[in-house]
Amino acid sequence: MDGEKGFRSGFISIVGRPNVGKSTLLNALLGEKLSIVSPRPQTTRNVVRGIKTGRDYQVIFLDTPGMHRPKGMLNEFMVNEALNSIKDTDGILYMVEAHRPIMADDRFIMRHLKVINCPVVLVMNKIDLVKKQELLPLMEDYSRMFPFKEIVPVSALTGDGLEELLCVLKGILPEGPMYFPEDLLTDQPERFIVSEIIREKVFLFTHQEIPYSVAVQVEGFKEDRERNLVVINAVISVERKSQKAIIIGRGGSMLKKIGTSAREDMERFLGCRVYLELFVRVEKDWTKNRRLLKEFGYR
Repeated sequence: MDGEKGFRSGFISIVGRPNVGKSTLLNALLGEKLSIVSPRPQTTRNVVRGIKTGRDYQVIFLDTPGMHRPKGMLNEFMVNEALNSIKDTDGILYMVEAHRPIMADDRFIMRHLKVINCPVVLVMNKIDLVKKQELLPLMEDYSRMFPFKEIVPVSALTGDGLEELLCVLKGILPEGPMYFPEDLLTDQPERFIVSEIIREKVFLFTHQEIPYSVAVQVEGFKEDRERNLVVINAVISVERKSQKAIIIGRGGSMLKKIGTSAREDMERFLGCRVYLELFVRVEKDWTKNRRLLKEFGYR
């Protein structure tokens, strides 16, 4: 299949405001959970690459952090990650919510898209929350603001419109080789995926500012093939002692809940048994410290 005439391949960035459903869309298109998801905005911090291979195409999706006017060093890193992902790509999926009007962050994003020389497809997500007659005026508003290649209404949650979206994508991909083996879901290191799974559970199980003050580092990842087992040691870093107490919970209950849920997802992803050991460490105001941001992978 590699190199066959007519085979199409390329890189597609998924961009949009925080919490519009970019990671949910990627997972739905892949048919597997790769990007972490939570109801909270700014869950995604790094670009996550997901690979979908069909009979005559391969698309490498770049799931990006939500684009917004950044406040603080960590947010600045996240927005730069998203902006860098669209500079050298074959196409862009610009994702918005079908039940919300055009917002200031949308205008901010479209200003950046206007200087990019590649096709941009407007993906109107969450159509399950609106009636068709409510959707058309919003489509017209976006069309007046930007020359989109196509506008595709979808529901990443229910799967509506995803087949049509894939057809549109195949139409904008250039002819090219198969970049990755056809059974590969991502080229991200397993350590990265594992750390993201842990961070997702913190987002899901804790409240207020705690998730945004958390960084996860995998310090040990040892495979025991004979026992079909992976031993993982990870550190959850927070900014204050009070946050550490919340992450641990009474008698270690919260840390156990996070660890149990994370381990179950890791076993599904890795296809083997996992022994997971979690530690919690205080790194005072790490989100404001450039050295620590770099150390935690936010370069």
